[in-house]
Amino acid sequence: MVEIEPKILAYICLGGGAVATALTAISAGGLAFIFGPIAAIFFLASLVIYKYGYFLIPFFTKFTNIIQIIDTYEIPPAQDVILKEVGGVYYASAFLAVKIYESTTDKSPDEIRVYSEYFERAISSVKFVVKFCMMLYIKDVSKYRESIETRRAEAQLRLARERDKPDPDILKLDRYEREVAMWDAQLSRIAGGLKPMGATFYAMTTATGVSKDAATAAAKAQANELKATVSNALNTEVIILAGEDMKKCFEWEYFIPPTPHDLETSVSI
Repeated sequence: MVEIEPKILAYICLGGGAVATALTAISAGGLAFIFGPIAAIFFLASLVIYKYGYFLIPFFTKFTNIIQIIDTYEIPPAQDVILKEVGGVYYASAFLAVKIYESTTDKSPDEIRVYSEYFERAISSVKFVVKFCMMLYIKDVSKYRESIETRRAEAQLRLARERDKPDPDILKLDRYEREVAMWDAQLSRIAGGLKPMGATFYAMTTATGVSKDAATAAAKAQANELKATVSNALNTEVIILAGEDMKKCFEWEYFIPPTPHDLETSVSI
């Protein structure tokens, strides 16, 4: 088993930077000029890997022969599916994150009915089995307010940039406007004394094939179809997961995070 954890690699780079910094302090002459840049490179690498390792590691490992084995399951170098062989048939599962920007508590009964109909129509057009999972928890109000204000500012910036384009995308404008409205509504509820709820929503689809490549290709095709169907029907953002985020969703099939902090820090979706 070959295990690559972005956070572990980040900590290793951070430790290397600390050692290089110490060597710079105690070295004299030309050695100090050598260890100084090395320390800077290590510190920069630790920051990049910690923040973007979930994307960078699958990108680089797909060009190698690194395969992870977890019990009877296999993760290929691209780290975008989970594989298993059963009786000569290969099964491949792909995971997707669904970012919901609206809450039914903010909708009228008619709007809830229409939203549910859109979701049912989207699912009825899918010809394969789909598993949707949602995890809910109560957020820490003090930390959550600051996080919401930051996300609202980021959403407002994305909305402003899209509006300033010569030919703005109508669907993106609607999505960004609803995202800003969602953050505004959550801030209003917090101000009114309501406890904010956090949610992580993801989907899973599985395909079969006579080989690993065939099963993987079929699973990716289903994931792309599901992404297009759900995002178009609900006008929401759907992301096909890879690397650590995908592996976390797979782990959640057995054990979910025991605390809100564990859930919030376990994935980047």
